[in-house]
Amino acid sequence: MKTYQLIVSGRVQGVNYRNFVLDMALALDYYGYVQNLANGDVEILVNAQFEEELEFFISKLYDGSMFSDVKNVTHKRIDFIAFDSFERR
Repeated sequence: MKTYQLIVSGRVQGVNYRNFVLDMALALDYYGYVQNLANGDVEILVNAQFEEELEFFISKLYDGSMFSDVKNVTHKRIDFIAFDSFERR
């Protein structure tokens, strides 16, 4: 298992985007969290076994919630963090 940090930029705060991510992550049985950042971006930490899983997840992040407008999603692998669920912070 690997842990990835994803940063989502665009209109992603105040538009129900974290709930969208939470619902999608729970449906995919992912562990980690999603939270707003002070600069207006959203940070997601997620555990994924395979790079293909991560690419699918990222593609869905661009869909977003009804009023969101995702401009960019960056990701990088970070040191492993064990999560026991996925939560919105």
